[in-house]
Amino acid sequence: MATTKSWVKAARLRTLPLALSGILMGSALAAFWHGFNWIVFILAMLTATLIQVFSNFANDYGDFQKGTDNHQRLGPTRTMQGGEITIKEMKSGMFVVAGLSFLLGIILVFAGTWHHSPTAFFVFIGLGILALLAAYFYTAGKRSYGYIGLGDLFVFLFFGLLPVIGVFYLHNNALETAVWLPAISMGLFSTGVLNLNNTRDIDNDKHSGKITIAVKLGPLKSRIYHATIILLGWLALIVFTAQQQNTLWQWLFLLVLPVSIIDLVKIFRIKDSRQLDPFLKRLALQTLALTLLFSLGLILS
Repeated sequence: MATTKSWVKAARLRTLPLALSGILMGSALAAFWHGFNWIVFILAMLTATLIQVFSNFANDYGDFQKGTDNHQRLGPTRTMQGGEITIKEMKSGMFVVAGLSFLLGIILVFAGTWHHSPTAFFVFIGLGILALLAAYFYTAGKRSYGYIGLGDLFVFLFFGLLPVIGVFYLHNNALETAVWLPAISMGLFSTGVLNLNNTRDIDNDKHSGKITIAVKLGPLKSRIYHATIILLGWLALIVFTAQQQNTLWQWLFLLVLPVSIIDLVKIFRIKDSRQLDPFLKRLALQTLALTLLFSLGLILS
């Protein structure tokens, strides 16, 4: 029987800062423009956490089933790969977490839409179902899109555009065109984390038939691609702040920029792909840090 430690390991807590950053940013933007709803915020944070855990379980399951998680993989040994969680146990775990996330999602969407727009309620329910399907079919199933180079696109959509713009709307049933820039920024930073993961695993993924963008580009070009999307992410936030500036506090997020630049330089200098692994966590934490500072700047303005 799988231990609690194994389930925590399968949940991959180091990915949670990234999942929560979009919710924080969307909520801060809502407070900046129209208003803040604590019920929506708490439910959105809980729902995003559960969807991320479900995604990590499904990723563990899918890569194990396809044989991608093997002794040649450079990342940490996963739970199914190491025999800590059986196929039956992981299926049960996915079912429970998906069910809880869907239940909370219904409550979240009801709280944020029903009294203003029943139509929006059903639209968001549909988006929630798509989010769960996207989390599962990234590596699981016979037609997993992560194996044909579409992972980056789906991460951009479901970790950037959907959480930021979606949560912004749920707070007060309003939209602002300018919100797209922070949403794009969040999507690009999230895609950067995935690309680092795939750049680390280029050789094994290629051997296993997992054709990611990094596999298509190769070690050097995938690093150039990584630097490009990270710098574009910063540019989107800078342009947004320049357009919406009320006070200098809104530039607080730039405190993280030097760390981000230093990491980009280090990533280019790495020759052993195994050494890329710590930068996944670093980028996730940097994204959370800049989101918190960005949000604080909006609140102080």
